[in-house]
Amino acid sequence: MELVNTKSAKIKKLKRDFYIQPTLKVAKDLLGKYIVRKVGNKKIEGKIIETEAYIGPQDKASHAYKGKITPRNQIEYRIGGHIYIYLVYGMYWQLNITTAKEGQPECVLIRAIEPMDLKLLNLTNGPGKLCQWLKLDKSFYAEDLTKSKRIWLEDRGLKIEPSQIIATKRIGIDYAGPYWSHRHWRFLLKM
Repeated sequence: MELVNTKSAKIKKLKRDFYIQPTLKVAKDLLGKYIVRKVGNKKIEGKIIETEAYIGPQDKASHAYKGKITPRNQIEYRIGGHIYIYLVYGMYWQLNITTAKEGQPECVLIRAIEPMDLKLLNLTNGPGKLCQWLKLDKSFYAEDLTKSKRIWLEDRGLKIEPSQIIATKRIGIDYAGPYWSHRHWRFLLKM
């Protein structure tokens, strides 16, 4: 991992064109980017270190499998760069980011982030935990990351090489069958 000198590199908020690329590329390219959450005058920030891609309607693990549209997943059909957040087990929020073009229901689950204070890593090393730490809830459903004043993603010049990315099978989707559950669409940044 090479950190570009921040004095010469400009911190850039991610724009729409980043999110509308192919979903597997976005899932990898999100590694090393920063989530910034503004709460009042305070910012909560962390580096994305684990993602998981969902490429519906063909992906049996996707909420949009077979083109299904429900009140919960309809945001997946919007252009990339929107938040798709939903509750699992009645208590844990899951942060997903839509990808691809309008009408193409694809997204990336943010599975873990590295907070600025590494002592807090245990608070952000799972999708439900990081949503608690970032103070995310249903009010963020459909939030546009390219326009939001309360949450956005930044490129801070961290250059990630392909050799620094580990690809593994996705977690907790055995119901989708071996073909889909064994796809190596979960990406982790080597620490």
